[in-house]
Amino acid sequence: MSNLSLMIVAGERSGDLLGAGLARALRARLPELILFGCGGDAMREAGVETVVDAHRLTMMGITEVIGGLARAWRALRVLVAEAERRRPQLAVLIDFPDFNLRLARRLKQRGIRVAYFVSPQVWAWRKGRLLELKARIEKMLCIFDFEAAIYREAGIPVEYVGHPVVDLVRPEMTREEFFARTDLDPAATTVALLPGSREKEVTQILPTLLAAAGRMSLDRKLQFVVAVAPTLDSGWVERTLLEPYTGRLTVRVATHAAYDALRHCDVAIVASGTATLEAALSERPMVVVYRLSRLTYRIGRLLVKVPFYSMVNILAGKQIVPELIQSDFTPARVAGQVEYLLDHSQAREEMVKELGAVKERLGPGGAVGRAADAVVGLLGFGGLQSAAKLQPNADSSLRSE
Repeated sequence: MSNLSLMIVAGERSGDLLGAGLARALRARLPELILFGCGGDAMREAGVETVVDAHRLTMMGITEVIGGLARAWRALRVLVAEAERRRPQLAVLIDFPDFNLRLARRLKQRGIRVAYFVSPQVWAWRKGRLLELKARIEKMLCIFDFEAAIYREAGIPVEYVGHPVVDLVRPEMTREEFFARTDLDPAATTVALLPGSREKEVTQILPTLLAAAGRMSLDRKLQFVVAVAPTLDSGWVERTLLEPYTGRLTVRVATHAAYDALRHCDVAIVASGTATLEAALSERPMVVVYRLSRLTYRIGRLLVKVPFYSMVNILAGKQIVPELIQSDFTPARVAGQVEYLLDHSQAREEMVKELGAVKERLGPGGAVGRAADAVVGLLGFGGLQSAAKLQPNADSSLRSE
């Protein structure tokens, strides 16, 4: 078993965290397993030898990737060469489809088996990727229940494992501890601002959120907490974006405390993405916002075929949280939606009830363990599997139409 090796490839912070969890779960089942590939600090701490640093591959949007193409091609060549040299028994590719689907094709050409963890959003756009996946991967490990039917209909082996975020949303501080740490008043109405995890998107989103906060603070006693993602420098956020508002409104920064901010706030304003699911798991009333470059947005509108932007509304099959995207994302509209929620307790209670239903759709936890069991089975050690499989929701709101 000492020669047993596996490649794990993740390209962004979320994938790095997921890859780290998967690496630990695999090592718990196969202690002598050798792990290498592409990842960041989290995967390195989990014992993965990262021959490519994922931080160099982080890109956002459709048009914004152009500047990073040369880095991506170099990384692709390095990973393929390393796979040829080491001949892993399996490669597990995590999300990051623009890069990983190209890598999957090259690995398959060289006789290296491939599993995919976290489905590309084929139900939203580029459904033709199903043909690519069928030709290139051995199994899809999907995180949303409705995805399993899509892959089965396409003839792709699939297992629904649940969403990994369920195990991550664990606040660590009591209400008193959180407000003491952020130097805020526990008795005051608190609005949490979650502007994203990348510097570029935070630059595009946070100023509008702060302008909205300024409008709301004109005739209300409110305080605001900006949840700064671990990928960002909190000092940069304070110096570059918050400084103009010093003295004009009560706003603080919370680092490594997004889940505590969500748990203890009254309403959250959340950039569209995984953070909306984190807010749903916290059962926190929210307003969803986002802004892209104009060209990226226009191209995206032509390609994306879903009725909503946020995963919360997509899973619900209806709009349960307001979405303010692109031209609708203005300080006045953000302030209006937040003030409505603050002023109408019934609306907040109804939203929390609907978020509870979305929470159920994300599974009971243990997704990474089930994914590790599936990988162990593909490696030929099925007797080591321990976690129960999840059954997809037969009444899921999305189908491969």
